[in-house]
Amino acid sequence: MYCLSMGGNSARRLGLLDKIRHSLKEEGISVSELEGIVPNPRLDKVYEGIQIWKADDIDFLLAAGSETSRGCVITNEKTGEKRAYDDNLARPKIAIMNPEYTKSLPDYQTESGCVDIMMHTMERYFTNGGNLKITDAIAEALLRTVMTNAVILHDNPGNYDARSEIMWAGSLAHNDLTGCGNDGGDFMTHELEHEMGGMFDVTHGAGLAAIWPSWVRYVCKDCLPRFVRFARNVMGITSEGTDQEIAEAGICAMEQFYHSIDMPTNMRELGITPSDNQILDMANRCMIACGDHTGSAKKLTAADAIEIYKYAR
Repeated sequence: MYCLSMGGNSARRLGLLDKIRHSLKEEGISVSELEGIVPNPRLDKVYEGIQIWKADDIDFLLAAGSETSRGCVITNEKTGEKRAYDDNLARPKIAIMNPEYTKSLPDYQTESGCVDIMMHTMERYFTNGGNLKITDAIAEALLRTVMTNAVILHDNPGNYDARSEIMWAGSLAHNDLTGCGNDGGDFMTHELEHEMGGMFDVTHGAGLAAIWPSWVRYVCKDCLPRFVRFARNVMGITSEGTDQEIAEAGICAMEQFYHSIDMPTNMRELGITPSDNQILDMANRCMIACGDHTGSAKKLTAADAIEIYKYAR
């Protein structure tokens, strides 16, 4: 028995669901369906899926829209907590990626996805835990590729070739390849954003863009050689100056890129203005979620998280 999980109406509107149903029916495969998966998936929907799984003796889950990572993030709508789960048990056996089926996405979602792809790469790049030159080269090429094609899609969302480049880059960014040879990455930008998403239900990629400039300026001096390399090899900064000035030029260039694809660079641009108490709550929840893994570029405390949130506000 298969279980087919899906989100909103795009898969239905494109005719993808009918094609999947027809293919499975031709093979004599019975199907149960779980509809209504939202961009920030809810815990209640997980439990609904578990009930279907047990009741119908499901042995295969077909997700209409997937990738090659081992991670998932679920929001508890009752508590406002957004938590990640990473395990190879969650990694798909296969991922069939067809850029054609991404053309129905609104530009905001497309560009948010591009930011997330980049962030998964950058959070494995900005580390103090050792690096390999080949891994760096792959990461830098991936970032440049996504930036180039994100701009193309912003102006021409139907460009198939650009979507192909983005989709393949997304697979490479999420399958742990760009973390080979280091300590696994930093991922504090993700952790900080998860609390924003849990409290305000913001689009994940846009939330990452909004918090990244504040995080990076807070930790930059503790991982300066990496940010200088990033400025030179990814953002194309050729000007001379101190390492701090070169790193800052790279950060400013990234902010300009975000704005060029209508992504925010702070929480005001994201449309949220958390109070001091909300920031305190997010910071404390972030530290609980992180446990001992509080960064690689710089180890963060709750006090650090508060300052980053305030700077981003």
